Amino acid sequence: MSSFEGANQTAVERMMSTRPMLVGLARASDVVPGLSREILLHAGPPIEWQQASGPLRGALIGALILEGLATGEDEAVSLMERGQIELSPCHHHGVVGPMAGVTSSSMAVYIIEDAAVEDAAIEVAESPARAFSTLNEGYGKVLRYGAYAPEVLERLAWMNSEMADVLSAALDEHGPLDLRNLLAEALHMGDEGHNRNKSGSLLYLKSLAPSIVRVAGSEAAARTIDFLAGNALSVLNPVMAACKLMADRAHGVEGSSLVSAMARNGTDFGIRVSGLGERWFTAPAQVPDGVYFAGFGSADANPDIGDSTITETAGIGAFAMAAAPAIVGFIGGTADEALNATLEMYEITAAEHDYFTIPALGFRGSPVGIDLRRVVELGLTPRVNTGIAHRDAGVGQIGAGLVRPPMSIFEQALEAFAERYLNDTTLEED
Repeated sequence: MSSFEGANQTAVERMMSTRPMLVGLARASDVVPGLSREILLHAGPPIEWQQASGPLRGALIGALILEGLATGEDEAVSLMERGQIELSPCHHHGVVGPMAGVTSSSMAVYIIEDAAVEDAAIEVAESPARAFSTLNEGYGKVLRYGAYAPEVLERLAWMNSEMADVLSAALDEHGPLDLRNLLAEALHMGDEGHNRNKSGSLLYLKSLAPSIVRVAGSEAAARTIDFLAGNALSVLNPVMAACKLMADRAHGVEGSSLVSAMARNGTDFGIRVSGLGERWFTAPAQVPDGVYFAGFGSADANPDIGDSTITETAGIGAFAMAAAPAIVGFIGGTADEALNATLEMYEITAAEHDYFTIPALGFRGSPVGIDLRRVVELGLTPRVNTGIAHRDAGVGQIGAGLVRPPMSIFEQALEAFAERYLNDTTLEED
């Protein structure tokens, strides 16, 4: 085995050994490193207001109104144009957010911690101990898709107050929720963990419902349970944070060519690589190929956006589509194509997952650990399941589908990898 292969094995084993636990909720400014009222976090690699797409702009506008920093669209835009609000990628703060991913100081966030952190066999001393995500709003006209109508902000205000308080108290009463186990079970029930989370969301609700009833008044409990039961994406956000923690554990391994983050900001698609530090490799994001809601088509679509590709990075999502053939009814394609999507991803990954297994493949582990060397050698980019946002601010979700990252970002990363390690004698072939 070459030293590069050894580094990749170390990275992927760290990813798989991580045991993410949902331990609680808190106000973002109280727990997210480096977040203040004048900073807004966003999905994807770094970007400035001038380059931001419509859905990202809409979500930023909505967040400024939600925070009381602006009274309306015009004032919010003025704040951004004058540079009075700082933009920073969620990934730089241990956060992940679906679609626009905008996270502001007063929003409630899930707190995910690694139960394996005390295991002496796992070298995680320099890895983040936590990851965070906001609460999921559901489908359609929502902030993460760039909508900021009064009803959108009213729903968010309720979620970040009453619903967050109920869930926080329920988790305190229930105790930490093992998200790795939840994901493993959901894959056996027809989910793939990214665009299809029906089973995982029901497992999440099943786990917390008794505690919700015990800790909350009847009306607050009913409102919370009704909302969670009506939102098939309820568990997506904590799952994303769990995947973020897994991928972060694999980051920073010297000599590793494994991808440790994939993310899109609506303008650019970016990746980071375990052995190449904090550098982003970016290229223009592409419009997904998918199924559109009535009245919309590809001409209305924004280029791909969101941090939710962290699920594919960790070995689920499109990499586990063979576990979720019913997803084709939402994103397009056929059941055979869902099976083939997973089979194809084994070609560009370093391992088969120890915990995430696929019944339709004889309980074979899902493909995990994207190796940029194999991507470039085979000319085969990762598959991604995704939602589709309208290109204009304020509209929201218009469909769902499939997309692939641009090959050029992997080529850029491989060139940088060669420059970094070509003459490194500590990583020569054994």
